[in-house]
Amino acid sequence: EALGSSASSPSSFGYCPADGELSLRKALADEMRLIYGAKSDVTTADIALTAGCNMAFFAAIMTIAGAGDEVILPVPWMDLTLLDIKPVALQTLPEEGFTPSVERCRTLITSKTRAIALVTPNNPTGATYSATLLASFLELATEHNIALIVDETYRDFIIDGSPHSLFEGSWRRNFIHLFSFSKSYCLPGHRLGAISASPELLKEVKTVLDCLQICTPRPIQLALAPLLSAMRPFIRESADAIHARHRLFREMLPPRWKIATQGGYYAFVEHPFKGISSLEVCKRLAMELGVVSLPSTFFCEAGDDGGDSGWKKLKWIRFSVANVDNEKVKRVCERLAESEEVFGWEIE
Repeated sequence: EALGSSASSPSSFGYCPADGELSLRKALADEMRLIYGAKSDVTTADIALTAGCNMAFFAAIMTIAGAGDEVILPVPWMDLTLLDIKPVALQTLPEEGFTPSVERCRTLITSKTRAIALVTPNNPTGATYSATLLASFLELATEHNIALIVDETYRDFIIDGSPHSLFEGSWRRNFIHLFSFSKSYCLPGHRLGAISASPELLKEVKTVLDCLQICTPRPIQLALAPLLSAMRPFIRESADAIHARHRLFREMLPPRWKIATQGGYYAFVEHPFKGISSLEVCKRLAMELGVVSLPSTFFCEAGDDGGDSGWKKLKWIRFSVANVDNEKVKRVCERLAESEEVFGWEIE
């Protein structure tokens, strides 16, 4: 109803400010102080709205890095390849819950490094980085005067406590925060994301955004702004439901399929077939058993089988528990057990 009203209003037909509607930026700042604690120092001036979180990420990267520069990202990753900016792989390990190591990251920093980019809860692994780990990464970034970019698209699906305290103190010097409204508020088609950073950096970000998007879609901003705080119970209900489906998935998963990490929408699972790549497993699961998942090969460097990093990168599969009900979770697990019988492959 609110979206229909705003979309049909002539007041939404014009351009909005390059950094988004003031009303939604203010509402988001209020929400962030609620989520991250009363000591969090986030103001409307620290926020710019974007046409989705992907836009937020690209605008941030284009602001702080150029051709020949480097950005460090944990592997498995959502690959960054644009404008001749080099992605530098920070390997993570299943026995460490696919959480990135600050010390390994330190060895990758060079004079060309412009940022460390993290996603928590992670896509694809589901790993949720602790507040302590995130604080250590911010210390590392501050030490080397580079940016720490943290994408918290799946933040609202953490049900225990505040995700971190990075917004306390002098965070604006090195911290860039990204958020998506798509998952928490169930509106991916309306393309709405946010960057939180220093007002000085946002001046440069807005120049980039003016070239990429002109302005963020206006009707959804106007509709959502007065409703943001009222939607908190709905978001918590969704988070609790996803948490329950994660628990059901763990309980029903066949014993030979091994979960490394779960969080946000995702579980990262090692399949049991000897010498078979996750890509081939996912193909047959989809075509023969109707189970759609994504192979780890989609989230690793091309041609990388994990031989040099200490884990079998071709053995892992990303499952999502977000857009299914409990009955479908059960049926998926039953079909995974069935695959051990019908695929005819050797089991490890």
